Amino acid sequence: MNRRTARLLLTAATALSLAACGSDDGSTSAAPTTQACETRSATAPAPDGVSTDLSEAPEVPATEAAPPCDLELSDVVVGTGAEAVDGSVTAVKYVGAFYGTGEQFDSSWSRGDDETLPVTVGAGQVIRGFDQGINGMKVGGRRLVVIPSDLGYGAQGQGPIPGGATLVFVIDLVSVG
Repeated sequence: MNRRTARLLLTAATALSLAACGSDDGSTSAAPTTQACETRSATAPAPDGVSTDLSEAPEVPATEAAPPCDLELSDVVVGTGAEAVDGSVTAVKYVGAFYGTGEQFDSSWSRGDDETLPVTVGAGQVIRGFDQGINGMKVGGRRLVVIPSDLGYGAQGQGPIPGGATLVFVIDLVSVG
């Protein structure tokens, strides 16, 4: 089997598994697993394998666990600086990956170690789950945020994000203005 065939099979398998997690409103929320989502606490301990060194790009670990049905926050490093609240102008570094596989689809780190994304918390500049994931962080913090489809790109998806995908972001809060 050549690489292209293997990639097509993997893509097809992933697409089939993306319908695994439904929500009450009829939209689908999915992950690159065949497991249905599970109701869990909104906060969780940080998973092993996510670096606490804020000077290096974090990696999102793969998991076989069912994705959460709702937004899940895990503080990897608790910051000690100013807190991000609605209306705060922040600068963040991030890595975005697919839940389950940990396959990265976007990263500010890939554009340079000093690259940040400006986000005004609560202003709707980013997907809702990312926005909600920043809220309450303190400068110097690193948080892993698991975002169900309804707080991400929904059933339609966008760009490299397939419809119904559960996403994981590792967000570093660099500044609050």
